[in-house]
Amino acid sequence: MPESTTEVQVPLTLPKTSEDPELLKIRHSMSHVMAMAVQQLFPAAKVTIGPWTETGFYYDFDNPVPFSEADLKAIKKEMGKIIARRLPLQRLEVTRSEAEAKIIANNEPYKLEILAGLKEPITLYTLGDTWWDLCAGPHVAHTGELNAKAFELESVAGAYWRGDETKAQLQRIYGTAWRTPEQLTEYQRRKQEALRRDHRRIGKDLELFSIEDEAGAGLVFWHPRGARMRLLIEDFWRGAHFDAGYELLYTPHVADISLWKTSGHLDFYAESMFGPMQVDEREYQLKPMNCPFHVLTYASKLRSYKELPIRWAELGTVYRYERPGVMHGLMRVRGFTQDDAHVFCLLNQIGDEILKILNLTEEILSTFDFTNYEINLSTRPEKSIGDDAVWDLATNGLIEALNRKGWSYKVDEGGGAFYGPKIDLKIEDAIGRMWQCSTIQLDFNLPERFDLEYVAADGSRQRPIMIHRAIFGSLERFFGIMTENYAGDFPFWLAPEQIRLLPVTDEVIGYAEAIQAEFQKAGIRSTIDRSGERLGKLIRNGEQQKIPVLAVIGIQEAEQQSLSLRSRRQGDLGIVSKTNLLAAAQEANHKRNSNLTFTA
Repeated sequence: MPESTTEVQVPLTLPKTSEDPELLKIRHSMSHVMAMAVQQLFPAAKVTIGPWTETGFYYDFDNPVPFSEADLKAIKKEMGKIIARRLPLQRLEVTRSEAEAKIIANNEPYKLEILAGLKEPITLYTLGDTWWDLCAGPHVAHTGELNAKAFELESVAGAYWRGDETKAQLQRIYGTAWRTPEQLTEYQRRKQEALRRDHRRIGKDLELFSIEDEAGAGLVFWHPRGARMRLLIEDFWRGAHFDAGYELLYTPHVADISLWKTSGHLDFYAESMFGPMQVDEREYQLKPMNCPFHVLTYASKLRSYKELPIRWAELGTVYRYERPGVMHGLMRVRGFTQDDAHVFCLLNQIGDEILKILNLTEEILSTFDFTNYEINLSTRPEKSIGDDAVWDLATNGLIEALNRKGWSYKVDEGGGAFYGPKIDLKIEDAIGRMWQCSTIQLDFNLPERFDLEYVAADGSRQRPIMIHRAIFGSLERFFGIMTENYAGDFPFWLAPEQIRLLPVTDEVIGYAEAIQAEFQKAGIRSTIDRSGERLGKLIRNGEQQKIPVLAVIGIQEAEQQSLSLRSRRQGDLGIVSKTNLLAAAQEANHKRNSNLTFTA
């Protein structure tokens, strides 16, 4: 008999559109198929734009009547018919006047506006004999190359023409398309999993934070449980920075408008800043960034080369205007705390300092179980400031540090800021999503604008190199990402409530209170459930609230000075003495462990 083999299930890969040229063609073509289907079913609908996204496609329509769920089903059915007809998608090159005549004949005002912004040659793609769209491509050869069982229309949302709130409001239909039905099924599974992990729902269910309309959009209220977690994160962050040779700063939330003029923020960042406040005949503005404050601190006295590198860090709350349509839970808010740090150093110190930052970044992110990263190195753009030699040395310093760290990276040629090259780091969460997180940015601009100097070894005055650096990016956004990564099942050391004591009878309440007092003195976060519910209900409540450890206390446990433990991550731990539980919890907190470890 042949040997039996066990088939290994390999997870389906779901590539991004930008990573897969053939998938790009599929999704771009699907947007055209959808637009054709919409106009066949709704002749009054005007088309605008229909690009691909990283997971699918969308198309914006100006339709007199809102699209319903029933409409989406009808549109999908019509798309299936178009796919089955194997209609060709053909590229045509036309003159501007020819394109204009076709657009006017079809009465498509939005396309006329798009045409005005296009350079020749003008290209369009036909879909069969009757439908066409202004488009640069690429597309599949014919609709038969699209899999009618591997696409779905997902939702309808509002959108403004050109993203301008003063212009027409449109309806955006989102869709997704894949090569195979199996990929579509896996995508939908991951999408459902993402909904289960949504930090907004978890934050409400676990009473971690809220955003109150009465106070204003995009302003976060940290509730006691969330505030406790935030304090734990901040304390860890501060300790790690002290260990890495940083000093902490605290700087104001507002500054005279002249500071923002000097820094350049008023010229380049005004749309994201809140308006000025008139105080004592001076204009002040809320800070959108911490950088100028650290620069002023450096400039408060003349520095020597012997003092460099200087490493300063701050958990600084900043305020930025975000449009109502883009705010999203903790991910996009108007008031948030950046874990900003700035290093002032010599040119020949860049490599060592960047390596130290990379090491600190890994230490901090891995503590929250983020260990898979995507690194991008962005180099000098065409428009930039600074000498070629300085740019070369700075860029080589970033490359040297990445190589010494042993991290692979992609190079984004010309993608740096005008004032310096940078490293961007994305983190992968538990369901494979990548999140922009850490940034390391060299800056030749602010030292020049603020005339920063140090006294060199030869007595001359020289400019320091300035490195901007954020690891979390924003504390609020990182908290949201972290919550979704853990799905609310936080590791023991980070959980706002670590142990819930469940007395099964009033006779053991005194024992539970004594344990809670000991735990509190030892820095262990515990509560007593005094609801009087049956034990099964007490356990279910604790599990729903994602308490890491539930400790059942009956007469036997009280007599033995013990507890019967159940862990969310480790299952039934059996009866454990009070002393052993206390020691295990203290060790888990000290080592920032996810689980409890008991010694014999």
